[in-house]
Amino acid sequence: MMTHFPNQSQPIALVTGATNQIGNFLLPRLQAAGFSVIAISRRAQSSSPNMVWQSLDLLTNVDPLNFLKIPAPPAKWVLFHLAPLPLLPSLLTRLVDRVELTRVIAFSSTSRFTKINSTDAKEQAIALALQTAEEAMITTCQTHQLIWTLFRPTLIYGCGKDKNVTFIAQFIRRFGFFPLLGNGHGLRQPVHADDLANACVQAYFSPPTSNQAYNLSGGETLTYRQMVAAIFQQLGKSPRIVTIPLPWFKIFLHSVAWLPSFKHLSTTMLTRMNQDLCFDHTLASQDFGYQPRNFVDNRHHMEEL
Repeated sequence: MMTHFPNQSQPIALVTGATNQIGNFLLPRLQAAGFSVIAISRRAQSSSPNMVWQSLDLLTNVDPLNFLKIPAPPAKWVLFHLAPLPLLPSLLTRLVDRVELTRVIAFSSTSRFTKINSTDAKEQAIALALQTAEEAMITTCQTHQLIWTLFRPTLIYGCGKDKNVTFIAQFIRRFGFFPLLGNGHGLRQPVHADDLANACVQAYFSPPTSNQAYNLSGGETLTYRQMVAAIFQQLGKSPRIVTIPLPWFKIFLHSVAWLPSFKHLSTTMLTRMNQDLCFDHTLASQDFGYQPRNFVDNRHHMEEL
């Protein structure tokens, strides 16, 4: 139960999935921008002035505002949905009857496009679920006359919670080298989680973002091999990149599949090392000044992993 409620003179930001890597940067940015914040996650943290943490599982909870135990205050609410997008449509239908919700800013992923033709059935299902959730979110917002903005980021990194850059850094630390399938010439655009958090605040204060979807990529395009080499350098190590044939890679995956840190790997993921996964963020730059940082200078991030 809430012990206190945020300052009712300020707009209220309801942040779902608040403990993920974007939320790590978004919460202080929202406070600095003048919001009172209700942060929702399955594991709550300590509350602070103008920010209340609530433990809530959106998969099982029927009423996302049942924890209030008091009528919602007469303030404008903005939902920043960082939790999985398929949870959003049903959440919206419950929220609109309880609070004066005026705006929704949510995250999908460019995986909606890159995995739809995957040979892996699980990846196809992920892409289809994202596509379906996007369409349902937009329809629900239109029905209830809510302003919406949808972000589709590329490969996210920033505070050690991702399964891409962080995995590569941890592998290098553990084994001293990194294996590539083929030349690793597929293009990547890693995007820092703080740049995505900043995009949320920028979009809220930018009218052109109303009812728009944006692909958000990083500030630098580099090959998978170049990305791995940059991670070596950011760790203070000389790059040791080994090219391994696919049959050997399959043997390697089979031998390490029991380790938790390797469970997410698949043959399909490995073959994408040589596929381009690039998206243009020009529209975001034009509409709300999106200017993501380059990947090459992230030594501070690597030191925190």
